[in-house]
Amino acid sequence: MRAGPTNSLMDVAGLRVGHAHRVGDGYRTGTTVVLAPAGGAVAGVDVRGAAPGTRETELLDPRNLVERVHAVVLTGGSSYGLGAACGVVDRLADAGIGYPVAGGVVPIVPAAVIFDLGRGGTFRAVPDATLGTAAYDAAAPGTAPFPQRAVTPDGGMDALPPAGAEVPWGREGTAALGTVSGSIGAGTGAAAGGLAGGVGTASVILPGGATLAALVVVNPAGSVLDPADGTLAGTRYGLPGEFPLRPPAKHEVEAWHPQHEPSFNTTIGVVATDLTLTKAQCGKLAGVAHDGLARAIRPAHTMTDGDTIFALATCARPAPGHDTLQDALAAAADVFSRAIAHAVLAATGREGAPAYLDVFPSATEKRS
Repeated sequence: MRAGPTNSLMDVAGLRVGHAHRVGDGYRTGTTVVLAPAGGAVAGVDVRGAAPGTRETELLDPRNLVERVHAVVLTGGSSYGLGAACGVVDRLADAGIGYPVAGGVVPIVPAAVIFDLGRGGTFRAVPDATLGTAAYDAAAPGTAPFPQRAVTPDGGMDALPPAGAEVPWGREGTAALGTVSGSIGAGTGAAAGGLAGGVGTASVILPGGATLAALVVVNPAGSVLDPADGTLAGTRYGLPGEFPLRPPAKHEVEAWHPQHEPSFNTTIGVVATDLTLTKAQCGKLAGVAHDGLARAIRPAHTMTDGDTIFALATCARPAPGHDTLQDALAAAADVFSRAIAHAVLAATGREGAPAYLDVFPSATEKRS
């Protein structure tokens, strides 16, 4: 198998991703929006963590009415951050996108949150509808095509920051960075077992030509490291050449003693494909993606994690046969593990949450 052209969720044609964040003045948090094609995407969900913060997940039960969603919101702010979805709903409604009812439309926008309260210094400095609107605007058609650019608060355009770079525009900003991993959007304040967490994304082209991809916000209570040698656990599922790393030096592993914060965390994400799937099959796809989460994070699905994965099917390709569906399910776990590894590897370190390569610099060194 091989990655798609951008190795990101946006390799699934029709999906768009936008991020918005606030850093400073007590804030370190953000919101990420995944926009479906105009007609929506068939969706499912699987919630495995014992402390989820979610919106509209019951609609995705195959027994319930709605077949398609119009966006998915991933956000910081714990339960307070669910307000970010309101800004996305308003934007979709203004565009006439939603489930048709008498008198108008009702946009269907499921959402899930991570716990990042207080990581910028102020407990209630959380995403709101304004931040959701900003993330939507960054994702909406009409933002810069590939190579994408970062949209600054004054409306200007900055060069795309390199992976792992601090987002360059200060307190507040939005970014049409759907192909980039790191400390952006909902992952701005994320932490991963003492390391900096963030947003990660990856994709794969299946043998029959279909695309499967994932986007994840990595903020677990558990560790993202292989306990045997300190490597990023998710990298073992990488495609050839995807992660040019080696196990870090033994003395670096022995010296790593992460700070232990209160374990209210959560990893959330989206796995998507261009295949035609039913709601039930989307639910299964999300469930198998949780296997990838558990391979890359240890332990996962704890009492204080709210681990939630949404699955989207754009239905641009025909319904899969048995073998293609099996390929998609198998790939869902691997692509989610890879996205987790990209998130941690690209995250920007900060006080109390260093970057992986700040702690284990020898992981990129050549040794005889």
